[in-house]
Amino acid sequence: MDAAEASARWCVVTGGRGFAARHLVLMLLRSGEWRVRVADLAQVISLDLDEEQGILGAAIREGQAVYASADLRDKAQLAKAFEGAEVVFHMAAPDSSINNFHLHYSVNVEGTKNVIDACIHCKVKRLIYTSSPSVVFDGVHGIFNADESMPYPDKFNDSYSETKADAEKLVMRANGRDGLLTCCIRPSSIFGPGDKLLVPSLVAAARAGKSKYIIGDGNNYYDFTYVENVAYGHVCADKTLSSEDGAKRAAGKAYFVTNVEPIKFWEFMSLLLNGLGYQRPSIKIPVSVMMPLAHVVEWTYKSFCKYGMKVPQLTPSRIRLLSCNRTFSCSRAKDQLGYEPIVSLKDGLKRTIESYSHMQAQNQRSISKTSILLGNGNVAKTLLWEDSKQTMTVLLLLAVIYYQLFTCGYTIITAMAKIFSLTALFLFIHGMLPANVFGHKIEKLEPSNFHISQVEAHHIACSVSSSWNSLVGVLKSLCRGNDWPLFLKA
Repeated sequence: MDAAEASARWCVVTGGRGFAARHLVLMLLRSGEWRVRVADLAQVISLDLDEEQGILGAAIREGQAVYASADLRDKAQLAKAFEGAEVVFHMAAPDSSINNFHLHYSVNVEGTKNVIDACIHCKVKRLIYTSSPSVVFDGVHGIFNADESMPYPDKFNDSYSETKADAEKLVMRANGRDGLLTCCIRPSSIFGPGDKLLVPSLVAAARAGKSKYIIGDGNNYYDFTYVENVAYGHVCADKTLSSEDGAKRAAGKAYFVTNVEPIKFWEFMSLLLNGLGYQRPSIKIPVSVMMPLAHVVEWTYKSFCKYGMKVPQLTPSRIRLLSCNRTFSCSRAKDQLGYEPIVSLKDGLKRTIESYSHMQAQNQRSISKTSILLGNGNVAKTLLWEDSKQTMTVLLLLAVIYYQLFTCGYTIITAMAKIFSLTALFLFIHGMLPANVFGHKIEKLEPSNFHISQVEAHHIACSVSSSWNSLVGVLKSLCRGNDWPLFLKA
């Protein structure tokens, strides 16, 4: 490190190429107070065209920003990345949508241990950790204007929440070790330009004709946070810890950060969809109906993910997130960190919609009235031959069913028994095949793939029985004639 670098004030942003981290990097560079070391997994940094021509590209060319390749699970790489840094903003985290305990534990918990050790080794003064409000969410009970006194639950909604809570505890316990000051920020439901999860998945659902559904009663409130407010919350935390008085009141604590504008979750989704020209969600589906399906989907994914199955959107933890209330108080952040949102929810939505203009509905191919009448989803694509492979697969299955039920004169029970017999025969032959046939590897299905634990079986049975009882209740109501207008309207 040369003399100029040694005299500069350096900070490090782990996971620096992530969604919220990119905005923090830009905010730090704009302030003119910092040189920023962007740390992430990739061997080299790859800038978008806008980044190349913008603040980050200019900062890298001028030496105000540098990139450091670092894996949180590698202490040596972290120590090298943290060398000479005054503050570390630890924002790196794995994909929260993948419920993989091993991945989440190795990155969130073991990785955070390594970050703390590297900070102490490199004599870093302050560590700001990006936690999550999900550390106090059990997936069952709604949260209404919760403050930081709310305890961790006995059982978490998923492995991501559990390991984030463990990491948060580590960071707060590390406060004061060899002079290191720590603080945790819990930003709620981040949105904004550059998001690669919320808006893209929402648009994908809209294009598939799935955006018209509301899971639950649609009245659950959420606290969303515009991404620049999240970045500003981190800056406020660092400035507070920089002063002696601020450190006394804020060090070793956690803070909720939101836009301080609670809104109905599905109203927020509707505003995004409307802004991009898509249909608002309007059809409500009870959680009791969706949950059994979600458990089946999750079990299927766990069984076949090793064969390349994509991460499903429909999981039990996600259903709970979409249907529960989750609002948080920012009073402590306001009083102790001096935090106030710098971008309103309305302006944040406007900026987000403008940044995704390339995903607007008018940029899509025109949709026929027939497709709209058929729901503009997979059914429409199949019936209108928009996906030839899908249509041919359905026709082949229908032909097999027709042959089994009508041409051969089998009853439904006989036909189903024959199908199960053929399936069993296929699995038997597949199991007898060697691992390698003429140089081609044969993927094997482990017996554990067909195992369901007693707890899971009990949970699925309860969910199915609950859904059945709900359906019976609806049918009884229809038979009495109470809800025929609503039924016909739907």
